[in-house]
Amino acid sequence: MKTLKDTKCGENVTVVKVHGKGAIRRRFMDMGLTKGTEIYIRKVAPLGDPVEIKVRGYELSLRKEEAAIVEIN
Repeated sequence: MKTLKDTKCGENVTVVKVHGKGAIRRRFMDMGLTKGTEIYIRKVAPLGDPVEIKVRGYELSLRKEEAAIVEIN
């Protein structure tokens, strides 16, 4: 299973599934991270935290723990 945490800068990926439970999963879905959504990886910090992505026309930064629950293709 590949997650957003495993991506490199400049990649285009597609969301397969958002893992997790409760509020965090709901928050991600409210921000547009749903199945089939295209994501462009804009920046990855040197230590991998945070990851800046472009999704549905806006930029979003995620911590490593948050990026680890978004399964990608």
